[in-house]
Parts: sequence; structure tokens; C-alpha cells
Amino acid sequence: MKKKILIVSADYYRNIASGLINSAIKSIPKTNKVRIIEVPGAFEIPVVISKNINKYDGFLALGCVIKGKTPHFDFISQASINAIMDLSITSKKPIGNGIITCLNMSQAKARIIKGAEAAKAVISILSLK
Repeated sequence: MKKKILIVSADYYRNIASGLINSAIKSIPKTNKVRIIEVPGAFEIPVVISKNINKYDGFLALGCVIKGKTPHFDFISQASINAIMDLSITSKKPIGNGIITCLNMSQAKARIIKGAEAAKAVISILSLK
């Protein structure tokens, strides 16, 4: 059965975002309809998902937050992840969390596969009866 999936990608780190999207797309069966919306950062992802919650069967939240010298990293990461989980539970729709949290760019590049893992998780939940 054809499912509608929305990918919301934070493009703050454009090269990482592109890698996450590409790895996710490869893991979504071609029978599904996919739309991609780009947002400035991870903090904006839950708002866009919330605005589209009734239009799609499943969602992917993709992005990257890299730790700097202030606690901003902790606040953005925790707020985004909590909001995504709350949306998923409230809507009873799968939202694959592909927001990677890293200490540096090298770690981010090594974790691009997380887009595929998030996509596989959503597809798995959508397949349940």
C-alpha cells in the first residue's frame, strides 16, 4: 500500500543534510510518495511536522547538531527530540529521528547512515497491521 512520507531536513550543515536525505531516500521503497521540506535548523523540524501531521502517514526528521562551546547544543538537541517524540505519540504516527548529535564534523560525516536507519524504522512501523 502506497504511503505518504514527509522528510523534514535541517539544512544548517548542508552537506550533512544532503547525505542524510540521500541515505534515507535509498531506504524508502519506490512505491511510497515522498516530499522533502528544508528548514533552517533542527529546532524548526517539529513545527513543520506538526503543521503537516494530518497530510502524511509517516515522517523523517533529519538534521545535525554539533556541540560548540556553549550549552546551546544541549538545549536544541533535547527540545527537538522531546518535541518529535511528543508529536509521534500524540498523533500515533511514526516519526523517524534522524537528527544526529555530534561533537565535531568528523563524527557527523561518519553518521550520515542515520538517515537510512530512521527511514527503515518508519517503514517498519507503517508496515505493522
